[in-house]
Amino acid sequence: MNKSRSHANRGMQLEKKIDRANKMYAIGGGFIRKTYVASVHKVPTNVKIMSVNGPRVTGVKQHGEMVDYVGVMLGGHAIAFDAKETKGKSLPLANLHEHQYEFLERWYNLGATTFLVVYFKDEDKYFRLPFKTLQEAWKRAKNGGRKSIPLSEFENELIYMDGILYYLEGLWWKN
Repeated sequence: MNKSRSHANRGMQLEKKIDRANKMYAIGGGFIRKTYVASVHKVPTNVKIMSVNGPRVTGVKQHGEMVDYVGVMLGGHAIAFDAKETKGKSLPLANLHEHQYEFLERWYNLGATTFLVVYFKDEDKYFRLPFKTLQEAWKRAKNGGRKSIPLSEFENELIYMDGILYYLEGLWWKN
C-alpha cells in the first residue's frame, strides 16, 4: 500500500532530521570535531484562523517574511536557512518564495551565514546550498536563464552521514 503525503506534510521528514541535528548542536557540541555549539530554532508558521466551530478550528497558512530556521553559532555568528524537498535531479527555484530569498540575501549582506538545506527525494540525499550558489542561480533565472538548480551544483555539499545531518560542518571555514 502506498502512503501518500498531503501537501501540508511535505518536508516533514527533512524538518525532523534538522530538528534532531539542532538538539545535538545545542547540547554541547556537534558531531565530528566536537567543537561546534549552536542554538538554531524553527520559526513557527503563521496561521490565520478562519473559523471556529466547537472543537474544530480552520486556518490558512500565511507566508511570513522569514525562513524556516534561524540561529547563532559559536562566536556569535548568525545563521539563517530554509529547508526544501524536491523530486528529480534539480531544485526548481519556484520552490523558494521571493520573501525567503530576500530574507536570506538581507542576512547574508549583513554578515550572517545563509543557505538552503535541500533533500533530493529520488536520490535520497541531503545537501547544503550556500547562498552564493543560490544567488547566482536566482540572478540567472531573473535574466531569462534556467529556472532550477541542477543536482550537480550540490554535489560538494553533501551533509547527511551516519543518520545525522551535518549541516554546520565546515561553515566556520567558509565565512
